[in-house]
Amino acid sequence: MLRRTRWLPALLLAGMTACSTTDSPLREPQVIETTTFAPALGVNLGTSTKLASGMYIRDITVGTGADVVVGQNVSMRYTGALSNGSQFDANTSGTPFSFRLGSGGVIAGWDQGVVGMKVGGVRQLIIPSSLGYGRSDYGPIPGGSILVFSVTVVSVP
Repeated sequence: MLRRTRWLPALLLAGMTACSTTDSPLREPQVIETTTFAPALGVNLGTSTKLASGMYIRDITVGTGADVVVGQNVSMRYTGALSNGSQFDANTSGTPFSFRLGSGGVIAGWDQGVVGMKVGGVRQLIIPSSLGYGRSDYGPIPGGSILVFSVTVVSVP
């Protein structure tokens, strides 16, 4: 059963590439290319595309609907996990998570990784900590963590 929490949309909306807290030490970031990912995540860097920013994307299903472009509001379903497979949040039912693409209202990895998808598309985003929550602990996400998201475009109004 997927656990749904209420804080991740707030984290995504924080749009911060690095978050610092006074209570957590700075941690060295994980390196995507040398990280062993939990098999359940289905990460395959060899079939993924590495973006100039260092994140990887892989289309699981190419959508057939409208293209997603910067500046649009987009509604999404997602699951988010750490490289060890620990899921930290999901939005798989109820009201989809919505945001304006490219406005900085979500973490940089989402703003970069969702561009070019189509409605109905499913994409895996492998996000380095520099495009996620940085080197400090943030909620259940340890500082320096690679984030693995499965995202689905529900609609673009």
